[in-house]
Amino acid sequence: MRWPSLRPVQEEAIHEILGGEADLIISAQTAAGKTEAAFLPILSRMYEHPSDSVQTLYVGPLKALINDQFRRLERLCQRAEIPVHRWHGDVDAGRKKALVAKPSGVLLITPESIESLMINRSTSLARMFRSLQFVVIDEIHALAGSERGTHLRSLLFRLQRYVQENYRIVGLSAT
Repeated sequence: MRWPSLRPVQEEAIHEILGGEADLIISAQTAAGKTEAAFLPILSRMYEHPSDSVQTLYVGPLKALINDQFRRLERLCQRAEIPVHRWHGDVDAGRKKALVAKPSGVLLITPESIESLMINRSTSLARMFRSLQFVVIDEIHALAGSERGTHLRSLLFRLQRYVQENYRIVGLSAT
């Protein structure tokens, strides 16, 4: 990516994610590199231990944010050949069907689309998420203490029953 160095928040996050097991929140100002802080170590772990299911779920509050992050993550994942997928109302049904048939990599999704996935593809969830390792929640401050945040907590609790081991949550926040 031709970065001359990592930012302090990125260096700290790498050590916390690779060296720990606890959930965490990465908080830094806008455009400080929070996404890379979370995903550099997560993608390294995925590269070292590939799986035939979705290994990282990125939850974003808006389709527009998911689309922006998709482009960024796709560039980060290209060399490592880690697939990146989107799942929301504007994503073509063929792409969704392909992911269900051959789950892999990173999935970017809204809370509402997780609910839809649970309702409409419930028989595929165990295969899709059995090796889920991380859930990255962007703009976590916008969800905290809200009905939508409570809904997401419920969805993640329900998702755990399809996962072989506990996954870690990494929250991203600019506040």
